Amino acid sequence: MKASIVIRTYNEERHLLSVLEAIQGQATPWPHETVVVDSGSTDHTVQIAERFGCRIVHIAKEDFSFGRSLNIGCRAAAGEYLVFVSGHCIPVGKDWLAHLIEPLGRESIVYTYGRQIGSSESRFSECQIFGKYFPQKSAVPQEGFFCNNANAALLRAVWEEHAFDENLTGLEDMFLSRQLVAAGMRIGYVSDAVVHHLHDESWPQIRRRFEREAIALQYIMPEIQVNFLDFLRYFISAVLLDCGSALQRKMLRQKAKEICLYRLMQFWGAYRGNNIHRKLSRATKEKYFYPR
Repeated sequence: MKASIVIRTYNEERHLLSVLEAIQGQATPWPHETVVVDSGSTDHTVQIAERFGCRIVHIAKEDFSFGRSLNIGCRAAAGEYLVFVSGHCIPVGKDWLAHLIEPLGRESIVYTYGRQIGSSESRFSECQIFGKYFPQKSAVPQEGFFCNNANAALLRAVWEEHAFDENLTGLEDMFLSRQLVAAGMRIGYVSDAVVHHLHDESWPQIRRRFEREAIALQYIMPEIQVNFLDFLRYFISAVLLDCGSALQRKMLRQKAKEICLYRLMQFWGAYRGNNIHRKLSRATKEKYFYPR
């Protein structure tokens, strides 16, 4: 058995070295390879990947989508296990890979995802989101179809029958997992497979990330509607909860402004994305996928 770790990259030189060092140090009973799918990096991303002996494949900017890049990486991979990790997600410990893969194939589990945590440099509210969606307790298998490809693994045989949707602006993981659950398969959440998820985003980039995810969610779950009053309610509730948590940690004074800005970008982006009903132009796609 072999694992293939597929990493999507675009100008990831800041963290990619640490990601590949962590992958290189994994303790597993079977071999693993790393496939990097690069979409036109202009920094040292490709050179770093070459230094670690990664298999490198390329996708043009104008052809990029999250699902298409993963499908390209999966086709280039040789492993029976397909592992996905973002170029800015650093695995924690030498057993990350083993923990993530171990449940695959039992109790109808075909797709797993692991825990994500921030660092001392992460936004406070983002760490709150990580804590909500990636708790300390595993669920193997879990109820429902939530999944996240920043730190995930999938059986290759399943991907060959159910490739990622190449038209979505995001959430290709949840779209696939929903299909798999509907077909009688199951998803597993493995809290011991941990990564540091390190976003280096400006405020507009955060808003665009939540906007494109909301556009994708409209395709996956069209019954979810967000109106302006919902935006206000979600924003105020999240700010109050975050401020309460920051107060308990004696961090409110230094985090209050950041909390308000992050939650504003999150829910304004979600509101805008939920209410956009149009085909994305090439310029708009580049704004979402390659924000400056």
